[in-house]
Order: sequence, then C-alpha cells, then structure tokens
Amino acid sequence: MTLEEKILKAETRIFKAVFPSTTNHYDTLFGGTALYHMDEVAFIAATRFSRQKMVTVSSDKIDFKKPIPAGTIIELIGSVIHVGNTSLKVKVEIFIEQMYDERREKAITGEFTFVAIDDEKNPISIIKD
Repeated sequence: MTLEEKILKAETRIFKAVFPSTTNHYDTLFGGTALYHMDEVAFIAATRFSRQKMVTVSSDKIDFKKPIPAGTIIELIGSVIHVGNTSLKVKVEIFIEQMYDERREKAITGEFTFVAIDDEKNPISIIKD
C-alpha cells in the first residue's frame, strides 16, 4: 500500500450531538471539550495510520472560528497531513450541522502531533520496511 493510500484509509470521522451538559454559560460548547474530542479523533487517525502505540506530543494552530451552540450536531474529521520518521501530524476540523436543516459550517481547525513509542515509551520509527 502506498503512503497516499494509507493516509486516505486512516481518515477518521466522528459525529457527536452537542448537549447542554457540555456547554458553557453562553450555551456553546466548552473549548476544552472541543479540544478533548479533537485529540481523540486525531489519536484514532494516527493509530489507524501507523497501527502502533501513539502519544500526543503537541497541539498547535487551533483556530476557533465559530461558536458551537447546544442542540447542534458536530462532525470531527481527522486527516494525516505529514509523516516523519517517528512522528506524524493530524489535522482536525470540526463542522457544525444544524439538526433540522442542511446548513453546515466549519467551526474549529487544529493540528496535533503524535510520536510512535515502544513498550519503554521510547520513540520508534513509524514507517516499517
């Protein structure tokens, strides 16, 4: 399988409903809850790509473009965008969907870097021969 095929196969999509228990006093999704979901989908995409133990080492370029109101559906999409020797980077986008019409818009984007580790938690190569 080529690198491009592995990247496409690793794309991960998760849908969630935004309930009041996950929102702040403005009735929008807590930023920390959004980051939690983003790291989770990024971890799954990284693991699906590498099929190795992966740990988050950084998150960056997190852009909160739109608030995510309670009573909406969100789709999180994680895509591998860079592969190094021991690390890879996953871009995560969150889209807001209204429950009762077709409107959809991008709310948050971010990038997460993961490192493959062995049983002693030392970095190891992602690409296997």
